[in-house]
Amino acid sequence: MTGMDRGAERDAVVLDAKGLRALAHPVRVQLVGLLRKHGPSTATRLAERLGVNSGTASYHLRQLDAAGFVEEDAERGNARERWWRSVHRSTRFDDIDLAEQEPEATLTYLHSVAAAYTLRAQRAVNEYHTLPRAWRAVADMSDWALRLTPAESRSLYEELAEVIGRYRRDSPGTPAPDGAERVMLVTQLFPELDTAPEGPEDTAPAGLAERIPDGPDAAPAGPE
Repeated sequence: MTGMDRGAERDAVVLDAKGLRALAHPVRVQLVGLLRKHGPSTATRLAERLGVNSGTASYHLRQLDAAGFVEEDAERGNARERWWRSVHRSTRFDDIDLAEQEPEATLTYLHSVAAAYTLRAQRAVNEYHTLPRAWRAVADMSDWALRLTPAESRSLYEELAEVIGRYRRDSPGTPAPDGAERVMLVTQLFPELDTAPEGPEDTAPAGLAERIPDGPDAAPAGPE
């Protein structure tokens, strides 16, 4: 992997061709996500969370190990049980040339990430009514239709990243203040290129803002 040092945890890994192909599988994307979110675990426990058999989880963990995304946690493991941990806290994929060189791996990887986001959102919605009222009051699902240039889109992303960077990161095993819980924040910034001229029927607002009951007046869903 680009800039990777085996055995030493880095905050982020930038995907190269090998890493992109290794992560181009939905189970592997979810395995890495679980280890980053909950900390070290075994193939058996990870398989239970994903609803797959332990053999499948073990196979994909070995592939992730070979690619440098996870490694064995020798301090926790024993002769009967292998523990795994994530090598990095996050993944970056922003190489346009690589995306063009590896179109199939890119599409599979992005589909896997999108599926993981959808699964997490569905789970959160299903659990909405079990949340304390204070957390129901801040839960939000919104979208906005904007007209931006590529430069403005980059500026928007950088501004959002700066704001999010001021808040506490979720690190497994790190104590948090009383009242702090894990919060899922996702941003999706995709162009919707218009191919047909606008007519009278196209003048209605394009965005659909779905507000969860008891939510705040305006709070965009943000990215990682």
